[in-house]
Amino acid sequence: MLLINNLSKSFGDFSVLEDINLELKKGVYGLLAPNGAGKTTLIKMLTTLIFPDKGEILYNGTNIVSLDEEYRSILGYLPQNFGYYKNYSPKRFLLYLAALKGIEEKKAKDKVVEVLKLVALEDVISKKMKKFSGGMLQRVGIAQALLNDPKVLILDEPTAGLDPKERVRFRNLLSELGRDRIVIISTHIVSDIEFIANEIIMIKDKKILYKDTVENICGTINGKVYETEIPFNEADEFRKNHIALSEKQENGKMKIRFIEDKNNQDEWTLVSPNIEDVFLYEYNEGA
Repeated sequence: MLLINNLSKSFGDFSVLEDINLELKKGVYGLLAPNGAGKTTLIKMLTTLIFPDKGEILYNGTNIVSLDEEYRSILGYLPQNFGYYKNYSPKRFLLYLAALKGIEEKKAKDKVVEVLKLVALEDVISKKMKKFSGGMLQRVGIAQALLNDPKVLILDEPTAGLDPKERVRFRNLLSELGRDRIVIISTHIVSDIEFIANEIIMIKDKKILYKDTVENICGTINGKVYETEIPFNEADEFRKNHIALSEKQENGKMKIRFIEDKNNQDEWTLVSPNIEDVFLYEYNEGA
């Protein structure tokens, strides 16, 4: 279990996170917030790349700073931008990383094949990575995070560059991995985590806004999300008076999904909210 107690972090006079308290057990957690809200700062503290100004992070009751290498040995991490050697094959690159992690050679050879198969790169295991697409390189990054069979797996924007098919494969993989470890996915892409996260963690104004199930978080705006069709020439005025969540052209009109918590009209259709609706509502300027 990871326990985060009263965690705060500033850079100079700029406060990024204040009094963060979280308890994380086995399962998949989506860390959701706009860019600049403190997601990456929290991730870096969880991976001991930086340290808090106040508070502590405990793994099974012991401060992760005190655990040092013992903690890092059970940690898997994919940074937002990971480095690689373009003239290496995935196999050679992962064997190199396995050696750095102290994984015994015979075990490493088997594990490299296993993780590359998990991310569907077994057919290019010996190809040089300089010919890989961005999505393929991202899958190599996910594979390296799994090399040491981590008990805590932290992924920062892991689906960048993945096509829709790869995203589905990745979500299925994370659902499986979350059965026996803590998986934390930092992202601003709501669809990546809506259907697989046991709980969503949302950060706003330097603090935890929500840590709850998708159902419960969506319930916070239940009865406030509507859809309606309006003429194109009325769209600008409509946006001034409502929080527009999404728009599309349909039947020669503009179909708008929006938030309204005061009044409703007969031509508005009440719809069930989703996590993207909550995200847009909570992080709407002036909300």
